[in-house]
Amino acid sequence: MKPYKIIEIKESVFEDNDQKAQALRNDLKLERTFLLNLMSSPGSGKTTTLVKTIDFLKDSLNMGIMEADIDSDVDAKTISETGVKVIQLHTGGMCHLDAEMTRQGLMGLSAEGLDLVVLENVGNLVCPAEFDTGASKNVMILSVPEGDDKPLKYPLMFTVSDVVLINKIDMLPYFDFDVDAVRERALKLNPNVKVIPISARTGEGIAEWTHWLKVEVEKWQDK
Repeated sequence: MKPYKIIEIKESVFEDNDQKAQALRNDLKLERTFLLNLMSSPGSGKTTTLVKTIDFLKDSLNMGIMEADIDSDVDAKTISETGVKVIQLHTGGMCHLDAEMTRQGLMGLSAEGLDLVVLENVGNLVCPAEFDTGASKNVMILSVPEGDDKPLKYPLMFTVSDVVLINKIDMLPYFDFDVDAVRERALKLNPNVKVIPISARTGEGIAEWTHWLKVEVEKWQDK
């Protein structure tokens, strides 16, 4: 007899979270609230992009924002200046949010009656991609200074994302970044992904991005 046990893992270690995520999605569907999970590396421009998104949509959609960070409330303060409802979530050192943490955040936000809630996830390209938050759609931001090789290095993030926003395109003249290469690599991983180049600083591409988002919210509410 061996002095240790061998355990065959037959089910996903994420099964419990996946079930909670689907239950949350079902509840949000009944409430007609669209939850967007926004992911990226630190410094990619998530919060700046979010501010631009709010500027474009706050007159047509009731919005709320959940800012998730290991610590600090810097981003929540920035978002609060837009006038939309916002809550800061501290993860206690965890590098992601799961479905239960997201539900707790929605309760704290008092999301009832909101058309759109955006979860600005903790900044990294690994952990957030692994956990279903119960979101209606997943969106990631890849900024030009990060390099065009990220789909090769972090394939899961591109696989689970419905949209890839390539941010800081106003910096393309200063970096060796191939937008077409990112699009090609992302589509190989996820044939249904939409790639939208934007500049949160200048506003270029924001109209296309927010049009996509508004249409998705309307589709979610009409089903």
